[in-house]
Amino acid sequence: MLTVCNYHYIRNDFQKPYPSIFGVTPIEFENQLNELGKTATFITPNDLFFSMDEILGSKKSYLLVTFDDGLKEQFELALPILKNKNIEALFFINSMNYIEKKVSMVHKIHLVRSEISPLKIRQELAKRIEEENYRLTTVDIKKAIAHYLYDDKESACIKYLLNFKLPKDQLNKLITVLFSKYFNEEQVINSLYMTNDQLQHLANNNLIGNHTHSHLALGLLPKMHIEEEIYKTFSFLQNFKKNTNLAISYPYGSVEACQFPVSEIAHKIGHAIGFSMERGNNDLTANKLMLKRFSSNDLPGGKNYIKDDN
Repeated sequence: MLTVCNYHYIRNDFQKPYPSIFGVTPIEFENQLNELGKTATFITPNDLFFSMDEILGSKKSYLLVTFDDGLKEQFELALPILKNKNIEALFFINSMNYIEKKVSMVHKIHLVRSEISPLKIRQELAKRIEEENYRLTTVDIKKAIAHYLYDDKESACIKYLLNFKLPKDQLNKLITVLFSKYFNEEQVINSLYMTNDQLQHLANNNLIGNHTHSHLALGLLPKMHIEEEIYKTFSFLQNFKKNTNLAISYPYGSVEACQFPVSEIAHKIGHAIGFSMERGNNDLTANKLMLKRFSSNDLPGGKNYIKDDN
């Protein structure tokens, strides 16, 4: 059986005017690895690529660590801890940050929300965008709460609206204006994302994977756009090391973001392994292109983990 634990931000300080960037500190990360090591045996990406059936079919518990978004802090703060414990992880990156030198919209949203209140964002929406483009239905609200388990209702709805509901052109119109008020894009690029040398290090050690080009919810895109999003990063990563064993992590990882034909296209382009964010463990019945993952919060040592004593 395989359990996959996924991380994003890892930094020493998460203090911001408004809570929107969540993650673990290095101490919390190391402590959680210690806890996880008591429950399962860590595997390497190569173990997964070459011994998948054996791992999924085993009665023994195995665990893989993954990171999404290619953040520099993952390389500088998490990787040394992993190396010290002789643990390997998979790091999934977006190629837009390197090819276009742009900050991913998801991170622009995180940064904007760290400086502006949810109420202020709604006021900006009302000023710039017609109401029918940002009104959430009862079904939308339920989806928002279900997807963003660790946010209050207002924050969950804002995040769902920005990440899934608002038309792309409208989203760009809103966030670009707000982002430019508080941040310099070139400075954010240089401080937030891994360098090419860091990517090369990961590639040399078979620790790098595809998180698509622009970090969009693939399942909501036309087929041609899905192909483009996956292929651009697949091709970009070949510049660091020719690799036929690339895994893919689907941005957001929800049912909507991973719906047909996302995994089929990923397989056609050259991926044999894919990760969603559906919570759960993986056994031989698992779809290898749609492996389940837990947020680190949900597992032993995580902030929301509740031990089942039954």
